[in-house]
Amino acid sequence: MKFFSDINRLFPVWAVGFALVAVWQPQVFTPLAAGIRPLLAVVMFAMGLALSRPDFTRVVRQPSPIGIGVLLQFIVMPLAAFVISRMLGLDAALTTGMVLVGATAGGTASNVMSWLAGGYVALSVSMTLTSTIVSVVATPLLAWLYVGQSVQVPVFDMFASIAELVVVPIAAGVAIHHLVGARIHNAEPIFATAAMATIVLIIAIVVALNAGKITTLGPLVALAVILHNGIGLASGYGIARLFGFDRRTARTTAFEVGMQNSGLAVALAQQFFTAAAALPGALFSVWHNVSGSILAGYWRRQDASANKAQPETNTPPK
Repeated sequence: MKFFSDINRLFPVWAVGFALVAVWQPQVFTPLAAGIRPLLAVVMFAMGLALSRPDFTRVVRQPSPIGIGVLLQFIVMPLAAFVISRMLGLDAALTTGMVLVGATAGGTASNVMSWLAGGYVALSVSMTLTSTIVSVVATPLLAWLYVGQSVQVPVFDMFASIAELVVVPIAAGVAIHHLVGARIHNAEPIFATAAMATIVLIIAIVVALNAGKITTLGPLVALAVILHNGIGLASGYGIARLFGFDRRTARTTAFEVGMQNSGLAVALAQQFFTAAAALPGALFSVWHNVSGSILAGYWRRQDASANKAQPETNTPPK
């Protein structure tokens, strides 16, 4: 399984590489536009396969760090997206896309980055699970709150769509995990690779659909995405430390707040708004993996240089 684990560590490379190919040869990916929704369902199904009973019970046993992470997720990120969009003068479509990114749950890539950074993987998974469940209601309502005055936000249709794209595939994955159990544990790197490849393909499709806008809007939207991601990472870490959590918990919270389920944002933008509204989500998908990898590497080196390396338990203190 080491082969698949090595492939997964190169997620940012694949994301950037396929995005560049999509700009260069958009006609390769544009015919696949209708596949974004089912592709996202595949990612959510893979997430469900990786969840076990302890991931659900941990939410009850350790509510404080999970609650702080989820609150920051749905307070800081949509607000930051809206403010940044206003500051940079983004139009209604791009502002909608930014807010959708900010209003979605934490992305599954946060779990990988938490592991690489020496954070608590189990806590990260529980945060992602909780924010994903909350997003069924929170994402449509936050989108309506921030951009409902400038664009029509079909709140109830979005409720149904998120349930279909998120809840059903995750529930199916959890059910299969429960039935098959340990027999699929060793295959988890393969599922992670399949999810990664699917996300990379979604990125390529959206970039291809917006290839004509990349040269004019790309730099401005990229700046917005970089600022948005930076605010999420910084606030997640800083506020967790202000609440007295240890550094490993703070690192976990930083990745959970700063790394979004931008694939869902892309799917919702494609379904309910415009291709341009999907552009922030596509660029965020690329950038947050790059920034996450850089930050995880920095924290790992920081631990090593300070001679603080300890045996990994991936279990936060009680």
